[in-house]
Amino acid sequence: MPTENYWNYIKLMIVIKPKGSTYFSLGIIVVALLAGLILILRDFAYKGSFGLWFYLIAASLITLVLLMLLVKMLAGFRFITAGRDQIIVKLPLRGFQKAYPIAEILAWEEEVVIANKKEFKQLTIAFSDQQSISVSNHEHHAYPDLVNYLVKKAPKKKVKNKKA
Repeated sequence: MPTENYWNYIKLMIVIKPKGSTYFSLGIIVVALLAGLILILRDFAYKGSFGLWFYLIAASLITLVLLMLLVKMLAGFRFITAGRDQIIVKLPLRGFQKAYPIAEILAWEEEVVIANKKEFKQLTIAFSDQQSISVSNHEHHAYPDLVNYLVKKAPKKKVKNKKA
């Protein structure tokens, strides 16, 4: 069983994890697309209400969108822990885990886009081993805490935004 010191250590760390609501919403869309694909293939097999070209195009299009959505969900499933002068990146689906000291950060940049009167932010961090991670405020918990941590620990590595 972890000791009290362990829990105090974890409390000092910033944990950035995917938002459950985002994955729930995307999961509902995946289920709806899968149901639509099954219904189209079932209609083709039993009734054949439409021409062959419709089934080919509809099944291909739904499958393509479904695969793109699944890849986005799986690629974005990551856990990042920041604190104690390091950033730990965990990609559970790839079996990848690595701790990067603050000194190994080459650059970091926060991009802000305003669309439909909402502010979307994305943070990209590049490391010295040619790896990079991106997190966004709409898909991850504790996004502002990570930005504040980088402003405090690695202010010189921030990429300056140039406005045209």
